[in-house]
Amino acid sequence: MNSSRRRFLQSTGLGFLALGLPPSFLVRIAQAQAAKNKSLVVVFQRGAMDGLNVVIPFKDPAYYQLRPNIAVAEPGMGEERAIDLDGFYALHPALAPLKSIYDKGHLGFIQATGSPDNTRSHFDAQDYMEIGTPGIKSTPDGWLNRCLLENKKSESHFRGVAVTAQLPRMLAGRAPALTLSSIEEFRFRNQALGTALQKLYANTRDSELRFGAESLFGAMTELKRLDAKIPLSAERYPAGRFGTGLAQIARLIKADVGLELAFTEIGGWDTHANEGGATGQLANRLKELGEALAAFYRDLGDRMDDVVLLTMSEFGRTARENGNRGTDHGHANVMFAIGGKVRGGKVYGRWPGLAPEMLNEGRDLALTTDFRTVCGEVLTRHLGQKDMSKIFPGFSASTKLGLLT
Repeated sequence: MNSSRRRFLQSTGLGFLALGLPPSFLVRIAQAQAAKNKSLVVVFQRGAMDGLNVVIPFKDPAYYQLRPNIAVAEPGMGEERAIDLDGFYALHPALAPLKSIYDKGHLGFIQATGSPDNTRSHFDAQDYMEIGTPGIKSTPDGWLNRCLLENKKSESHFRGVAVTAQLPRMLAGRAPALTLSSIEEFRFRNQALGTALQKLYANTRDSELRFGAESLFGAMTELKRLDAKIPLSAERYPAGRFGTGLAQIARLIKADVGLELAFTEIGGWDTHANEGGATGQLANRLKELGEALAAFYRDLGDRMDDVVLLTMSEFGRTARENGNRGTDHGHANVMFAIGGKVRGGKVYGRWPGLAPEMLNEGRDLALTTDFRTVCGEVLTRHLGQKDMSKIFPGFSASTKLGLLT
């Protein structure tokens, strides 16, 4: 297919064409609707979140020594104090909406986790976490896409969906995956444009292009009908792309369209200056994150038994605050796991400590749990993935977390 024509179709919001949707699309949707399936939702926090000020090791004496201006006050009375989790760790107060989920046992944290590669480049680190082969840039596809290839449970074209502006590396590869910003965008808002495009591509000599266009317009017609069956949420999500993205994913899950793997993202975590402690720049991002995750959990209700949501960020930040009352690029970080089958109410992972001799390269929280251990356990226990060597080649988990029931 001519690349300029492909780009034109994608620019009009019709990225389906690159998928080559077959005429059996309608049958596949019906098959997907026949039964509920389990879903994994990945939230990528782009910019490197400061995990030490999120799940706070307030009983490590070095924490307050290293962060005299941005540390969050230990648990106690007052709204600007950390929220005690287990006597050692505490939760940032901006994440208060998540505490009830933690207490219910459906939210767990994995501390001192991330990619073992020591790069401090946002772009390289994000790529490594998305392709699942830290230190190896030549991997052509993302680990979520490999899951679609290796663990095919239905013929639905909604198996892999990214609610993002463009397809993320994690879902890129040979298996079809959709990108959308809202369900409504699957339908033509401008009927005149749709009619014109149909006429234009109906007479093309490019058989691939014609086949793709015919399938595309058939799919758009069905999705217009299907849209009426996809429930609108009564839950109130925070304004912005992230809240909207999670709301769209929740709608697809409730509609039983065969969604297995979903991806969305939230940026703004690169806090080199004026990070703040209990309030400020980081707190503002956490407030949006916490409110959106709590809304997603409430929205799905009992359906959370079939869903696991994981958060991840490309790396953590320095243990010591810098001269601008911020933090710089670090190493290990914290991940969240939310779901009805998550063994929550616990912080997982071995704590390495913040003493000088325990820091990675003398400046960062050391890594004790590879992110692939976390993801692999969810893929195996939740989605039934059999051979993890095909998802994360060259990696074998040395420990089991016991994250899921």
